[in-house]
Amino acid sequence: MVQMETEGSGEMEKMKTKFMSMWHNVKYSWALKSKTSFSRNSTVLLLGKCYHFKNDEASLEASNTDFVMGNIEDFRKDFGSRIWLTYRQGFHPLPCSSLTSDCGWGCMLRAGQMMLAQALVLHFLGRDWTWSEALQLQCLDAETWTTNAAKHLFESLETSLHSTRNRPSDPEASAVPQSQAPASAEEADSHLKEMYHRTLVSWFGDNPSAQLGLHRLVHCGLTFGRKAGDWYGPAAVAHILKKAIDEVKEPALASITSYISQDCTVYSGDVIDSHMVPKAGQASAGTSDDLCPPQSNQLVSPFTVADSRGVIILIPVRLGGEKTNPEYFNLAKRILSLEYCIGIIGGKPKQACYFVGFQDDSLIYMDPHYCQSFVDVSTTDFPLQSYHCPSPKKMPFTKMDPSCTIGFYSRSSQDYEKISKELSQVLQPSPNDKYPAFTIVQGHGRDYDLSSSLTPPKREWPFIRDPMRTVTTAGDFVLL
Repeated sequence: MVQMETEGSGEMEKMKTKFMSMWHNVKYSWALKSKTSFSRNSTVLLLGKCYHFKNDEASLEASNTDFVMGNIEDFRKDFGSRIWLTYRQGFHPLPCSSLTSDCGWGCMLRAGQMMLAQALVLHFLGRDWTWSEALQLQCLDAETWTTNAAKHLFESLETSLHSTRNRPSDPEASAVPQSQAPASAEEADSHLKEMYHRTLVSWFGDNPSAQLGLHRLVHCGLTFGRKAGDWYGPAAVAHILKKAIDEVKEPALASITSYISQDCTVYSGDVIDSHMVPKAGQASAGTSDDLCPPQSNQLVSPFTVADSRGVIILIPVRLGGEKTNPEYFNLAKRILSLEYCIGIIGGKPKQACYFVGFQDDSLIYMDPHYCQSFVDVSTTDFPLQSYHCPSPKKMPFTKMDPSCTIGFYSRSSQDYEKISKELSQVLQPSPNDKYPAFTIVQGHGRDYDLSSSLTPPKREWPFIRDPMRTVTTAGDFVLL
């Protein structure tokens, strides 16, 4: 009797989860907006790339293929090539949870995944890489999307009463397609890039074995007191991403690591140390295969310097008090104009998104608030279309939440030297900018002890109202 009651309770919980998923799917599908207007008189910056839209019309629709003057096609192809991670439903239950969807709560984790994916694109494919099928992406239609999504969910509800979806049980299943090697050098290069692209996307799959998938991030979040269904802020996600990268077991990812700034300060010595490949006996947990030679089906970055690792630099900041201080708008523009910038995760209050560029006084972003169906990325030639967005969105800078995490990618210690010099100029305060968003200093974090005379001067933030307090919190962000 007890066993039957337990099974009945479990079945009710599953049904509740399914219906909640259906509601979120419909809710977030109706929010689709297929077209975004761009001015023809202003340049557009997309992760360091500059575009000019020229046409006789008063505005351009980024999703309309009829406008081919200027280099709008190049912009569409560039934007459509960025990896898009959104809400999903119908995947294996998340760690310590019965949830099979992240609708309504996982948007910041998805934004973090998108920023991390951009870093891996730079690492393995380079900034100039674009997906050959980016211009073939279909515009998102709200009515069609919602109808199909609801239909799929009702079918899923009915099916769940009779059977369980079959999923791959082998956690080591390879995501690299084993197709025949192409003949010409051009075809070989295209085939190699496609393999990199597909494998990179597979690392973000919604299954427990995906190296950087939602299941893995939720598991890492448990260490920081976050669980599936909780709200994740941009600073918390930065630490979750670092933990996931530090513990990754994929040999191909041994050539990249991460660094998080301390109290809005980037210590150059620590970043340069991060670029160095650990020697035998110094490898961190989860990277015991770092020193093994890559196998034929493993990815190796063609850009990484020998005996060096790429570094993802994550900088949690707060750009004001209750609202973003307008003094930081130009700084955000300058940062998004840098090719080694991998974007900014933030958004509106309680609504996360991934900022990738701007035009005039509006941010350009990728929106994770679309509920899509589970895709089994362990299969050969799984569909890639749902991992690329054809429609950019825009948001005024004035609506930007002040709490965010800025990301950069550094290929080598020599590369970082150039980056740090350029960022120091970007961060150079103007007469009106008394409070830089973050600072870059020489040396290591351990060199600056609170009792030492080497301690950098304490910055008095204008939005800390109580001068007697040494710590203030805003959301999940801690200011010292």
